[in-house]
Amino acid sequence: EEAGVPLKTERGERVFPVSDNANDIADTLERMAKSAGVRFVRERLVDIRTESGHVSAAVTDRDEYPCRAVVLCTGGLSYPATGSTGDGYRIASKLGHTIVPTRASLVPLEAETDCARMQGLSLRNVGLTLFCGDKVLYREQGEMLFTHFGVSGPLVLSASSHMRNFGRAKYRLSIDLKPALDEKKLDARLLRDFEKYANRDFANSLCDLAGKTMIPVLVELSGIPPEEKVNSITREQRHALLKLFKEFPVSISGPRPIDEAIVTSGGVAIREINPRTMESKLVSGLYFAGEVMDLDAYTGGFNLQIAWSTAYVAANSL
Repeated sequence: EEAGVPLKTERGERVFPVSDNANDIADTLERMAKSAGVRFVRERLVDIRTESGHVSAAVTDRDEYPCRAVVLCTGGLSYPATGSTGDGYRIASKLGHTIVPTRASLVPLEAETDCARMQGLSLRNVGLTLFCGDKVLYREQGEMLFTHFGVSGPLVLSASSHMRNFGRAKYRLSIDLKPALDEKKLDARLLRDFEKYANRDFANSLCDLAGKTMIPVLVELSGIPPEEKVNSITREQRHALLKLFKEFPVSISGPRPIDEAIVTSGGVAIREINPRTMESKLVSGLYFAGEVMDLDAYTGGFNLQIAWSTAYVAANSL
């Protein structure tokens, strides 16, 4: 903010620029760096040379730069268009570092549930619970989105960071479409709507409770015939519908590709890095910062904070 970028804090302590424009952050960082005398060399790093266990030079595809210290902050595998293509893992591994297997984190999810029929439907102020079997891995309230392949949005991205065993574990989501209403209050609401639309077909009675594209899916999952008159719906059928509003199921088939992820989980093992200085415990003069390390967090600025905090420590240390 002192550098001219006003910030705002949203639900879940997520901090963003007031403009909602990430370029404001990037442009400000570059401007501050240049004003501090930083020289930008836009070449690809291909190697880091060492002598007697100490960094001696950074080698690019065009030149070699003798130096006493290198900070390796090349990012992970997410957003490869930015140059974040995993080069840092290769270089760190060559220097003896362990690379924790990488995977997508904060990534949209593909679903077995027919989400394509609800493509583009955004849900606000809903509750999301992530299950692995019967075990709850994550629960939060906020926003999410149905897409042609499955689900996305802040709630889904955060939930995805808890899905670490695709292929071995089966994950499912449960959406509380009406978290502000307990079952008793929601049942009363359903009764009022059913009274209001008593002579309508069931398929035409949910317009006050759900989005247009979601209604056919709710009708199908409820098991209530779409043409059944509302005034003939039984108490048991109504309770089945109520449960659907409180526990809308989405079966997850897997994550989207890592190049669609916000952040990469895995990377350089942090046990091989001094947390007080960010210097390698294996190579003197080699420092790390940001996503190249095995560090990741929820969406909302926390991964940026990891990048900036580790860079701050590395810069002060060297």
